[in-house]
Amino acid sequence: MHNHGGASRRRYLEFHAGLAMPHLMNTYARLPVAFTHGQGPWLYDGQGRRYLDALAGIAVNTLGHAHPDLVRALSEQVARLIHVSNLYRIPEQERLSDRLAELSGMDEVFFCNSGCEANEAAIKLARFYGHQKGIEQPAIIVMERAFHGRTLATLSATGNRKTQAGFEPLVAGFVRVPFDDLAAVEAVAQHNANVVAVLIEPIQGEGGINIAHDEYLQGLRRICSARGWLLMVDEVQCGLARTGKWFAHQHAGIVADVMTLAKGLASGVPIGACLAAGPAAGLFKPGSHGSTFGGNPLACVAALTTLDVIERDGLMARALALGERIRSDLAKRLEGVAGVADIRGDGLMIGIELDRPCGELVQRALDAGLLLNVTADRVVRLLPALIFTAAEADELAATLSRLIREFLGA
Repeated sequence: MHNHGGASRRRYLEFHAGLAMPHLMNTYARLPVAFTHGQGPWLYDGQGRRYLDALAGIAVNTLGHAHPDLVRALSEQVARLIHVSNLYRIPEQERLSDRLAELSGMDEVFFCNSGCEANEAAIKLARFYGHQKGIEQPAIIVMERAFHGRTLATLSATGNRKTQAGFEPLVAGFVRVPFDDLAAVEAVAQHNANVVAVLIEPIQGEGGINIAHDEYLQGLRRICSARGWLLMVDEVQCGLARTGKWFAHQHAGIVADVMTLAKGLASGVPIGACLAAGPAAGLFKPGSHGSTFGGNPLACVAALTTLDVIERDGLMARALALGERIRSDLAKRLEGVAGVADIRGDGLMIGIELDRPCGELVQRALDAGLLLNVTADRVVRLLPALIFTAAEADELAATLSRLIREFLGA
């Protein structure tokens, strides 16, 4: 360890002393709770108190906690192989790519470890595509309030100045337009010959659960096809059966050229995927891109098991029904409450927008045994696991509506 001087070391320890984690870099404002185990949609702390998890690791724990099929599959795989690297064939990866291609209508898959890595691959793919067409400075149209990750390229594509601040110079090559505004995209098309792709979240998660209209996504598909652009959909948060379709853009009846996945794909085991079709397929060759850990046997078995359970147990239909049940119940319980601006969502991706910042609801919910978060300052975000029951959905709506009423003084 480098010696930075006794005084600075003392200040460092004093600053972190109250957090009881002096050596963790201070990148998260963590809540004052640690969990020991989970079961289904429930988490338990060291004092044995249980919490209804309506966040699911930020749309990651698709099957909740300790799902028996997942526990068994991972245990068996760990006893066989965890990792071998992409220098060799990985049968589990090949099976998963086949399955994802079948579900999505895409042609090929690159595996990585996270959503930002998947989006980084998509951005590289779009630039590579542009250069193949002779465009020296390829540009990608991105959206206001978008969130695509925290690497320098995905941070630059993200539409949040607070997230970007302090990390300039940002990566060039992005043209930002308002979300769900087809005329803005058409205007760029008239004046920018360097555009090669559009990158869009069908539902903006971090941006506040903002939902793109089907007609908008269909319009983007038409423009991209006519212009020779790639239509790239970021399904990192909204994909994997959460909205009642395997992928949210499928509600619009379109097929993208590039799609990115991560979060819920392997129910908690880190994995990301960048899928390509049509003009985007076949571009990358050996050496174009890579990942040490991406698509290892353990992560792929977790993903295959997740997909199997979703299909076998009808979790896609359940997500649709329970999402409607929660939104309807919340609307009824909060009807006429001044300060509730909107209740929106698709399946088990739900946002309750208030007319004021409401970050303190996160701690209030924790105290009440409920896990949720607030995004875009004023939107309570719910991302429950797909294994929620009707009773748990009702408990979520009852508890949350009470907390919101108390917060608003209603």
